[in-house]
Amino acid sequence: MAWDEWEQLKTQAAAKKSTAMRLNQLAVPGGGGGGEVQGDLHVNQTDLAAIGDAAYRLHGDLDHYGDHARITSMAAAGGLKSEGYELGEGLDHVAERWGDQVQSLLDACAHISNHLDYTKRAHAGDEVYIAGTLSSISLLDKGFDDRAGH
Repeated sequence: MAWDEWEQLKTQAAAKKSTAMRLNQLAVPGGGGGGEVQGDLHVNQTDLAAIGDAAYRLHGDLDHYGDHARITSMAAAGGLKSEGYELGEGLDHVAERWGDQVQSLLDACAHISNHLDYTKRAHAGDEVYIAGTLSSISLLDKGFDDRAGH
């Protein structure tokens, strides 16, 4: 690539603003990047509550049934080993790994449920703060209007 060609490509890229970044919205016609355009991701408390509830129920079911499978498999492995079958060692190994994987899933379910509970509380606190701040601004505006004789 010749130097002139490189310079031309840089100029074209700068003219297109190819490195500009737009997050969570489309560019406003005519430029500017701001405005009333919103992204398409919407989440409400009902959705979050349903996800948290599903994670909580999954945690309970997985804890109960996942442990049942592990205990049953370990008992079968013990029976096979006591009868001299080498398959018992393999089944015992699988049952241990099963327990590890179930525990990883239990931790993930608990994390999801706890995080959503935390998020719900944090946003509720934010709402109270914002409402208080806006209320204070309204009172301040009213004071200016009263002073001006409106």
